[in-house]
Amino acid sequence: MKLGQFYIGLFILVFACSPTPEKDNSTERLIDFVNPFIGTDGPGNTYPGATTPFGMVQLSPDIGIPGWDRIAGYYYQDSIITGFSHTHLTGTGAGDLYDILVIPTNSRFSGRIQANNFKPYSSFDHAREGASPGYYWVDLLDYGIKAEMTSTARVGVHRYTFPKDVQSQIHVDLGYSLNWDSPTDTFIEVVNDSTLQGHRMSNGWARNQKLYFEMQFSKPFASYEIIGDQTSSKISLDYELEDGAQIVVKTGLSSVSSEAAGKAIQIEADKDFDSIRSQTEASWEKEFQKIKISTASEDEKAIFYTMMYQSMLAPTLYSDINGEYKAANDTQGKHLPQTDTVAKASGFNRYDTFSLWDTFRAAHPLYTLLQQERVPDMVKSLLAHYQETGVLPVWSMQGSETHMMIGYHAVPVIVDAYFKGFEFDSELAYQACRESAMVNDRQIDIYKELGYIPVDDQHENWSVSKTMEYAFDDWCIAMFAKDLGKMEDYRRFLIRSQNWKNLYNEKRSWLQPKDTNGKFIEPFVPKEYTPYFCESNAWHYYWFVPQDIDGLISKTGGNERFTQKLDSMFSYAPEPDDKLPLFSTGMIGQYAHGNEPSHHVAYLYNYIDQPAKAQKLVREILANQYKNEPNGHCGNEDCGQMSSWYIFSALGFYPVNPAQGAYDLGVPLFEEVTLALPNDKSFTIKAKGAPELKYVEHISLNGAVLDRNYITHKEITSGGTLEFKLTNDPKLANEKNRTSPETNKIYR
Repeated sequence: MKLGQFYIGLFILVFACSPTPEKDNSTERLIDFVNPFIGTDGPGNTYPGATTPFGMVQLSPDIGIPGWDRIAGYYYQDSIITGFSHTHLTGTGAGDLYDILVIPTNSRFSGRIQANNFKPYSSFDHAREGASPGYYWVDLLDYGIKAEMTSTARVGVHRYTFPKDVQSQIHVDLGYSLNWDSPTDTFIEVVNDSTLQGHRMSNGWARNQKLYFEMQFSKPFASYEIIGDQTSSKISLDYELEDGAQIVVKTGLSSVSSEAAGKAIQIEADKDFDSIRSQTEASWEKEFQKIKISTASEDEKAIFYTMMYQSMLAPTLYSDINGEYKAANDTQGKHLPQTDTVAKASGFNRYDTFSLWDTFRAAHPLYTLLQQERVPDMVKSLLAHYQETGVLPVWSMQGSETHMMIGYHAVPVIVDAYFKGFEFDSELAYQACRESAMVNDRQIDIYKELGYIPVDDQHENWSVSKTMEYAFDDWCIAMFAKDLGKMEDYRRFLIRSQNWKNLYNEKRSWLQPKDTNGKFIEPFVPKEYTPYFCESNAWHYYWFVPQDIDGLISKTGGNERFTQKLDSMFSYAPEPDDKLPLFSTGMIGQYAHGNEPSHHVAYLYNYIDQPAKAQKLVREILANQYKNEPNGHCGNEDCGQMSSWYIFSALGFYPVNPAQGAYDLGVPLFEEVTLALPNDKSFTIKAKGAPELKYVEHISLNGAVLDRNYITHKEITSGGTLEFKLTNDPKLANEKNRTSPETNKIYR
């Protein structure tokens, strides 16, 4: 697929836009380092198209062929484009969305293939394609048409440059679907010779999706034809064009009405294409300027700022400009009229696409540092879902609960934000957390009764993983209850937070599945991938007790035995004939960086006075599992979690317990980093000699030596300087015996 040409082009682009060493770096555009193609090959499942930070629109090319590799609609190894649709998921394993496909054509080419259901398509070449935050372009080679994409928060904007042709067309296909997506009701209305309205209703991973649109064309169409039935309507717009003619297409989106979609165009996209692109690029640049890194490596800059970019592709905006949106699951909430399925976010933006099993670990803690203006809206969005459905979301999108994955991980997101001082209704938030942990579905009823989830005949029972993750979420509720003075609940949920011990097999020193009678399941092979563990094995989930790491060390047999087991995690490599599932990627021994349950494990060496091992492993993961190339992610990017791990770890710290308000220290990747914080504050991280020096000899905060291996959220947001003295001697890193965060303590 001419990868060489792509990298030559990227090399030229980066160096053309980067300042020379003599120039003032304060003027460099950080947006120029971002490579949206990272993750579009291999298991990353990302898309390269145009969007805004956390925007409703993700206007991106679709190959048009289904499959795991094309979950995000695009796969770098392919060579055709079937069109450009307006909604996409970033880095997931879920094949949904792809709403409202647009493709320009002319008389030059009429080829069709079965692989994309005989829809129009064009070949393309990566040498004639490019992407940057908020902008995507490609030459549709078979038609000689240049396609360009940009967007506002709620409006996708296309610009097509045509050759001379009397049979030029623009096709809008509402019946187009891919992977799990299936349209249930489609409608197109021609308002006038330059405006369309309509809707596309669909079921997929998210049920009962409703998307309304208005589409405005800068050049009137001469004629049109609508074909298809109620579930697959499509319109072809006819043009007779001269060489170089351009047509700009603006598509506003709404979950409520076409009129609201049109209002979005009027308010957000009333400028020309280039002005909208500049406006969107400025919004991205503002975000990137929140972190400035000092490194001579162009690849490191590209990876870091691309990870920042990908950390801001979800959650996605869901409410209209006036705050309205389709209520979650189209059900009636406690405060909504019984005849009305339209909810309204008053005083905040409603977000959705909450991949919480992934993002509670690092992405949401990162937002509390870098997206402080958005965190209250995200929490209020979770609470809105609760008010509309009676429970907090598990994995929600497009106003629908998918019930994918496990836990009630909106809880740590809310609790973390509460203790960090973000403003929202704390009593409502506590009620939502408590009630979501007391429902009787998703086996929570059995968990409450037995203190663990037993094995059953479900295909994906995930009994051990559910028990472990419910227990952590219960600890979060306990801490919340204690702070609000709800001591009975505090004691109840604190006891529940210890439920992980009910699956601990003292004889085998493993967390092991049990039946309903409390008997451990045998035979049991820890490295096997079984229905007892969620996308993992016993090696991965052994370490998921962030609320009681000291207790886990004690259960394991103390520091020495814990060290042996942790060492084995990173050295016990799978055998050639072991059956590994597709999500077991980025392997170091049994550690799998390509999936989330492993993400905190390297930092556990801090808790047994061996930080040098943590530092070595973190640097190894940073260097080997992230690349400035299309196959640059070792696993699914997962709505910002994979990228957020990189950002935290490159800065030199990571939230092992993501609701504690403390970050475990690692080793910075860059010599100097400055975080721009609200209220004109800044936090600087210095690590002279990075990345060549790999270990930390000592650490100081604002000039005072730290005798601990963590820093609090408040210390960062207060501003100041964190300085690491680096060395290449691991013994010097281990001899300090710096303390780790205390179990059962919130740092405020």
